[in-house]
Amino acid sequence: MADALKRLSDEGVAIWLDDLSRQRITTGNLAELIDQQHVVGVTTNPTIFQKAISGGGDGYEQQIADLAARRLTVEEALRMITTADVRDAADVLRPVFDATGGRDGRVSIEVDPRLAHNTRATVAEAKQLAWLVDRPNTFIKIPATKAGLPAITETISKGISVNVTLIFSLERYRQVMDAYLSGLEKAAAAGLDISGIESVASFFVSRVDTEVDRRLDAQGTPEATELRGKAAVANARLAYEAYEEVFSSARWEALEKSGANRQRPLWASTGVKDKAYKDTLYVEDLVAPGTVNTMPEATLDGVADHGEIRGDTVRGTYDQARADIEALAKLGIDYDEVVQLLEDEGVEKFAVSWNDLLKSTEAELARLAPPEA
Repeated sequence: MADALKRLSDEGVAIWLDDLSRQRITTGNLAELIDQQHVVGVTTNPTIFQKAISGGGDGYEQQIADLAARRLTVEEALRMITTADVRDAADVLRPVFDATGGRDGRVSIEVDPRLAHNTRATVAEAKQLAWLVDRPNTFIKIPATKAGLPAITETISKGISVNVTLIFSLERYRQVMDAYLSGLEKAAAAGLDISGIESVASFFVSRVDTEVDRRLDAQGTPEATELRGKAAVANARLAYEAYEEVFSSARWEALEKSGANRQRPLWASTGVKDKAYKDTLYVEDLVAPGTVNTMPEATLDGVADHGEIRGDTVRGTYDQARADIEALAKLGIDYDEVVQLLEDEGVEKFAVSWNDLLKSTEAELARLAPPEA
């Protein structure tokens, strides 16, 4: 059943699950996915936690009742809940972490999305989350906003591994890689052992097609129809070209000699939104060595069931990818406008999910609070 997933892994693609809940941990489901589906990492985000925790079920009620008894604020309580899940998932994945020398076996937890435009607060939150989870196989997720870039550098310089999230544009991706290298240089200058610092750069995929296809459909011409479903893959493939360039530079080679690890491209948002496309599109067309593909479980199952892994589908495609992006420009679709819109919407959606989660957690704390003495 999982032969396609094994082939994907053999091609140098790390398979991560884009989901987490307490039930996955306590029932052994996460351990099964590691054992049977070649899963070697887990990513979370505010939306995932909102779905997992809302309602207080699936193993959360007792902890929420205990937190209510201690009269914690809702924000304090929510961090106790989410970091407990990440800590427990990290323990399940610890054998993978050890077996891969720290490369995989990691779990990501995101800074408060409402801090996305506040550099100093983002760094402070990253340090606090790393302390709360207290596991070496944790990634702290920081959004790739303009304010996030210096926060990435500062967090990396403290020896904290980072998953950079919400990357949509090629220009911003290059800035993210620069921020990572700058962080490593600062860490090395401070005398830290940089060989223990890891990072991934989460380049979002399906949302690009969703927005570009909407604009193409509004035009309704044969030329526009021909370009449907091409923007996201082309954008990601050109990101890999940029990755190859940066991580073969003299600047990188100097860091590599000091033990630095490459910041791997991670394909995020790989669940297909348009049912006209094959459900495994953003896996099969983005196979390249040294990448991570983080999948929702439905996509993971789809690859296992009917995935067609054809080897490397990225290198050697750059000219066609550029041609596809240029063709979109000729139809008046502004690339810079699209990717900025997607970044803004991404930050906003996660902030909305976080606020919804705070409200539902507050309601559960109130419901389970002991009577006043």
